[in-house]
Amino acid sequence: MRTKQIHGQIVFSAQGISKSYGPITACDSVNLDIRGGEILAIVGDNGAGKTTLVKILSGAIVPDSGKLIRDGEEIKLTSTKEAHDRGIEVVYQELALAPNLDVVSNVFLGRELFRTFGFLPYPQVLARKKMIELARTELTRLGVNIPAISGLPVGRMSGGQRQSVAIARSVYWASDILFMDEPTAALGVKESKAVLSLIRKVADDGVAIVMVSHAMPHVLELADRVVVMRHGQKVEDCPAENLTVESLVKMIVGI
Repeated sequence: MRTKQIHGQIVFSAQGISKSYGPITACDSVNLDIRGGEILAIVGDNGAGKTTLVKILSGAIVPDSGKLIRDGEEIKLTSTKEAHDRGIEVVYQELALAPNLDVVSNVFLGRELFRTFGFLPYPQVLARKKMIELARTELTRLGVNIPAISGLPVGRMSGGQRQSVAIARSVYWASDILFMDEPTAALGVKESKAVLSLIRKVADDGVAIVMVSHAMPHVLELADRVVVMRHGQKVEDCPAENLTVESLVKMIVGI
């Protein structure tokens, strides 16, 4: 589970990351530092290389060249499991929730807790009460208001509630890095506001948030720093405080 990190400390770096698919260069010698407690937005037009970069950093894609540095140590990520084991979590746009399962089952999906018995060589029974207790504690800590975390399938919840569950699950298992792909996509104004507030709370706890988004107003409202990608290259890396939607769009299209 996550441990509180020092704000501003570099927790993950990419150095000279490149990835090509035949004649198409998706990432071209990209350098990137990710800091604890910072919300970093990666923006760019379709095909700019944002998704490929995030997939490399989260272990879903192996780069052709370059280095990944985790807490000052060079690492190799050849799978998302290896990233999970290093405390790196991702909230995908599709959420990757099991709609027929409740909140508790989704939080612990694939990482279920079991009750063990001394006279048996292996666990036999799900520790359901313990999982409910831990899930409720985490949701309360994050200020997530879900009517029922046990017994109600998440598929029957609103989009904002499902997004909050996906974020809470990832925060529970992340140590200090959380990637988010379009966290407010397809959400209404009220739901988006709740999700943005949750993201800020998570960052305030010291977790590094890296979000990919096309919602420029949300980027400027939430991000501390913005990285702009174009044609596989990082072309801008600057604080968000002095940016406007207009200036950001100009950076993206190269004006």
